Amino acid sequence: MLRLGFPVIGVVDVPRAVEFWTAALNLVATEEWRSENWRTLNHADGSGRALALMRSGSPAEPYPRLHLDLFVDTTAEQEAEVERLVALGASRVDWDQYPPAPDFVVLADPDGNAFCVVDLSKAPSGSHLPDE
Repeated sequence: MLRLGFPVIGVVDVPRAVEFWTAALNLVATEEWRSENWRTLNHADGSGRALALMRSGSPAEPYPRLHLDLFVDTTAEQEAEVERLVALGASRVDWDQYPPAPDFVVLADPDGNAFCVVDLSKAPSGSHLPDE
């Protein structure tokens, strides 16, 4: 039976990505399928796989169709987590597609992969879709 696995993020520097994502999400790098081109990251509580990192030769997409949403419960938490993630190596993205009163902040990991920190107290921020 087919079942959903876990998200895989393409990265240029696997060790740097392991360092960032394990610290960002309290994950643990495992030996499962480990190679110079792959690392599996598990939940620290032992509940299973969470994320994988795969070496990629292609650049990060400036407007990815698929990305990670990381949840927090309040605006204060969102602000604190954005600052923590930036200190870990994330960067703020000059996102030109924010809707009015957004519930999310767009950041990029050290490889330039965009992800969002979403404040669930303001979600959803609306049905704004970028102009085609």
